[in-house]
Amino acid sequence: MEFSLFAHMERTTQNASHDKLYGEFLNLCRMADDGGMRAIWTGEHHGMEFTIAPNPFISLVDIAHHTKNVRLGTGTVIAPFWHPIKLAGEAASADLITGGRIELGIARGAYSYEYERLSPGLDAWQAGQRMRETAPLLRQIWKGDCAHEGEYYSFPATTSAPKPKQENGPPIWIAARDSNSHDFGVQNGFNIQVTPLWQGIEEIETLMGRFNEACAKYQGSRPKVMLLHHTYVASDSDDAGLAARELSRFYNYFGAWFQNKRPVEQGLIAPLSDEEIAGNAMMAPENLARDLTIGTAQEVIDRIKRYEDLGFDEYSFWIDSGMSHERKRVSLARFMDDVMPAFA
Repeated sequence: MEFSLFAHMERTTQNASHDKLYGEFLNLCRMADDGGMRAIWTGEHHGMEFTIAPNPFISLVDIAHHTKNVRLGTGTVIAPFWHPIKLAGEAASADLITGGRIELGIARGAYSYEYERLSPGLDAWQAGQRMRETAPLLRQIWKGDCAHEGEYYSFPATTSAPKPKQENGPPIWIAARDSNSHDFGVQNGFNIQVTPLWQGIEEIETLMGRFNEACAKYQGSRPKVMLLHHTYVASDSDDAGLAARELSRFYNYFGAWFQNKRPVEQGLIAPLSDEEIAGNAMMAPENLARDLTIGTAQEVIDRIKRYEDLGFDEYSFWIDSGMSHERKRVSLARFMDDVMPAFA
């Protein structure tokens, strides 16, 4: 089992400046590098203070100057917002600048709020189709002189300029949930990223089952598979309970953004009341304490051992949580000092 960090800048109020948030984000990235994590993942989102990441390549190039060994991944770029030639070129350029440390996670996107603004009329199905047309083209464009006539994109022979530093280009990961996405990724030799979000072990087992079914369908092909999960390593049971309450609040805001029904001003969604949060039984703290990777170091080790037994190659510590920077930092330190050595 290998380990990585998944992080963005995040805020639900204007109390913290962007300068401060970015400094805290870099601090967590340096910790991940110093602590021996394999990779850092950061994504793409637009117009949302909830997850501040308009271009992951810019963030990753800067992180490269603050770290030494850690791999640098997009977790994820939203494929329908990129022309394949532009995505191939920017990924190659970032790979060159970072000395060959880039890994490219790709998804269709999740928030209709973003679709409305960047590609009006786009829905999740069409976004997925655009992603499936784009991803296989990247290696061809990196190789050079790729011409394409497709449903969404057509262009004459084109070569990425520059070429990526890594031979054959950065490893490609596909964010997959349904069986068709797993089939697409495995068939094309792409690695797979899965997240059960707020759901627990049954969903984790289901996602691994879909991956295994895809591998069996395309015999001889088993790419890597990564589990992305919210994680908190607590000092004791009371601390774990506080983390569950904080993550309950985070997921209530996540759900509100996903539903895209509340007013948004200055990139901030209208605040949720304590009554609204308390009324959301699905994301109640006791459910998240059960279903997320929350607990003391030994409890977290036991949960991740179960994921490892299912066959996951990488576990990504999703640190976005609405918690203070200090609580994130202490939890991450406990994870690297007390949890990761159990998997050495």
